[in-house]
Amino acid sequence: MKILHTADWHVGKVLKGRSRADEHRAVLRELVGAAREHDVDAVIVAGDLFDTSAPTPEAQSLVLPALMALHEDGRDVVVLAGNHDNPQLFEVYRPLLGALGVHVVGSFRRTPVEFTARTGEPVRLAVLPFLSHRYVVRAAEVLSGTAIEHNRDYAARIGELVGALTAGFAGDTVNLVTTHGTLPGGRFGGGEREAQSVFSYYFEPTVFPSTTQYAALGHLHRRQQIPGPCPIWYSGSPIAVDFGEEGNLPGALLVDVQPGRPAVVSELLFEQARRLRTVKGSLAELEALDTGDDWLRVVVAEQPRVGLADQVRELLPNTIDVVLDERFRPVRAVRQAGATAKPPGELFRDYLTATKRYDEQVATLFDRLHDEVTGA
Repeated sequence: MKILHTADWHVGKVLKGRSRADEHRAVLRELVGAAREHDVDAVIVAGDLFDTSAPTPEAQSLVLPALMALHEDGRDVVVLAGNHDNPQLFEVYRPLLGALGVHVVGSFRRTPVEFTARTGEPVRLAVLPFLSHRYVVRAAEVLSGTAIEHNRDYAARIGELVGALTAGFAGDTVNLVTTHGTLPGGRFGGGEREAQSVFSYYFEPTVFPSTTQYAALGHLHRRQQIPGPCPIWYSGSPIAVDFGEEGNLPGALLVDVQPGRPAVVSELLFEQARRLRTVKGSLAELEALDTGDDWLRVVVAEQPRVGLADQVRELLPNTIDVVLDERFRPVRAVRQAGATAKPPGELFRDYLTATKRYDEQVATLFDRLHDEVTGA
């Protein structure tokens, strides 16, 4: 059977107030197209469908139709909650989408998802949604012991949960695990939520038994394989979530798996996601750039002045963020001992000069405001 493994959609993500709804719509359409083109039998969405636990109606209107489109032609679709998702909301979705053929797991469930693939193989899929440290390690235990002990407790409890879910894995079934979390050695993509990715949330790849043909992970946004007792993969995000992910290649994973054999994995690259790109230079150098449809973080090499950011955005309309090149960043003014008193306007000009912010328009505005306030 063939499986399409995807995760970390982050639908509803904005960049400095810029909506990415059209981009997400195009990327999800490409994902559905991949499921059809490769005629997959099942789709695993390993968490973080939304960027926030309170998704907007627009975000939900993109995700839910995409899930139904992935289910076309009788494909089994399994969806679990990630750390950005709201598990209670997923439980609200569960009975309705379940009636339509989409398996939704928001909170921990004691039994794996079982179905028969279109190709006839029986499938056991152990599903473990993201679990907070507080949920896994009881509050009473947090009051005692060290942080290292708590970290070990989290990893040990995750191991116990995975062990219980995979206890029924047999040699004549397709045995799969999917979860949303952090494994040691995994390379971060750049846009992960740090507080839920640090050491207290790590667990070991050894939690997956060798009887597992494939472990489908979400949470790290960089597509990668993790060494372990079975094939363990992060699918990565189908879009670059922020500028820390400029080097990531958006896509998903195509998994070919049969009972009793390790999965064979191939990477699918997507083209509809807009590139996030950092560009540098003076205004003249920036004007000469061909940036296409890329979202831009611009490092401008110019003396700071009023309206500089507006000039950059006029030259490059897809600019999300404007920062000064470190060579032109203001420095802290140092008061010299024995300096003689000067008029306010002159002192202000000295300050602008010392901090590399001098702009005659600003200085003139200061003079006018000072005159209005003092009646000079």
